[in-house]
Amino acid sequence: MIKIGITGGIGSGKSVVASLLNLYGIPVYVADTESKLLTATSPVIKEKLTALFGKELYTDGGLDKRLLASYIFGNPEYLKQVNAIIHPEVDRHFTEWTKRQSSEFCAIESAILFESGFNNAVDKSLMIYAPLELRIQRALLRDNVSREEIVSRINSQLPDETKKDRSDYVIHNDDKQALLPQVEIFLASLRNNPSEQAI
Repeated sequence: MIKIGITGGIGSGKSVVASLLNLYGIPVYVADTESKLLTATSPVIKEKLTALFGKELYTDGGLDKRLLASYIFGNPEYLKQVNAIIHPEVDRHFTEWTKRQSSEFCAIESAILFESGFNNAVDKSLMIYAPLELRIQRALLRDNVSREEIVSRINSQLPDETKKDRSDYVIHNDDKQALLPQVEIFLASLRNNPSEQAI
């Protein structure tokens, strides 16, 4: 089985490409969704976050997301510590998930594939690339937040050009080039040259 890491900036279209891969029978692990679930339910994460922030972080209703957000917002050191707690558990969970898959390929979708180290758990990395202004416009339509907040989120992640350089494959989602043919070429490249890098 070949494990694919799907990445790209906010508004690039990672989820769209993940959905297209699903249509080809490729299961996709959505790291953002699974990390939120694990943060709420994993005893390992709960124990470590409680040790860091106190028992009030988890109530009878579960994780107090707003309290956790208040601790890490604007505090890079706390954010780094929280990521160091959550990311290894997501990595472990993804590895266990891959063992249950029986398809030719499987994938993980993660905006922070390289920042989190999840790229070390995959065989090939695929970046979805879109022009910055187009990404901002897509996020404005989707997220109901200010332009400033979107730009701030974008600036907090690895620059697109860096992701591009570190990825094995790039798909352009610029509203000019059709996605499906690019996905098909990508999958054909994996089948024909699984050990080679291409853009």
